[in-house]
Amino acid sequence: MSVLAFIFGMVVSAGSGAAGNSSPLAIRIQSVTEVTAVARHRLASFLEQAGCLADVQFGAPEQNLVLEFRPGEVGAGNEPVLLATNRTGNRPTPVWVTRRTAGVGSIAELAGRDLAIVAGPDPLGSRLALAALTKAGVTPTRHQLYEAGDFSSALGLLLHNNTHASVSEAGFVEPMLEKNGLVVTWAGKPVSAGGWYRGEGWNMSALLCEDALAGLTRSGDRQIFMVFPEWVHGFSRLDRLDSEEVSQ
Repeated sequence: MSVLAFIFGMVVSAGSGAAGNSSPLAIRIQSVTEVTAVARHRLASFLEQAGCLADVQFGAPEQNLVLEFRPGEVGAGNEPVLLATNRTGNRPTPVWVTRRTAGVGSIAELAGRDLAIVAGPDPLGSRLALAALTKAGVTPTRHQLYEAGDFSSALGLLLHNNTHASVSEAGFVEPMLEKNGLVVTWAGKPVSAGGWYRGEGWNMSALLCEDALAGLTRSGDRQIFMVFPEWVHGFSRLDRLDSEEVSQ
């Protein structure tokens, strides 16, 4: 073997060893379910295939956290690097849904009615829809609010006549309206309601993880998305989302 070939082989071997000993990047998800084992494994495998060696967590955040998914409204000065988008690839829109046969003309007519909402920090689950009721002069009592664990369960309460209306998200519920005899009685404005944030341990190597997450879709792997709100279909960088919305 020539000296040049020997030196080249040593360099390749050293590089492979360094990559093999790289510490996984800590990625945390504020999950909407306690059933996380399958999603953790599949997400970690998905990221690894994209060159992102990640330790996917669902518990308390660590100090070296690199990326974290958090549901909730995005505040100025604390914007995510990837924004959660709905089935149509846009920001989500909160809605109130009623049965077509109920003939509800406006949400003001929901006064005194039983309503289905969704538990948790997702603003589309209750806060935004209840704020719209308040603006319309409707203040439900605690006994009139049926709190479901997810958007499907809330719609189930409506479909089984347990409630008079249900909260939902426009893109999520649209395919279900016609075949179930449902209508959107109120729709709010599109909002930024969750996304991936950089943590204190972020470094340039995490860009591979961000790029991979930007290509992740619910239709591509539904099991991974079990830990996200049901309306979340994918994730988009803000600059791309903003430019698409302007062009529309």
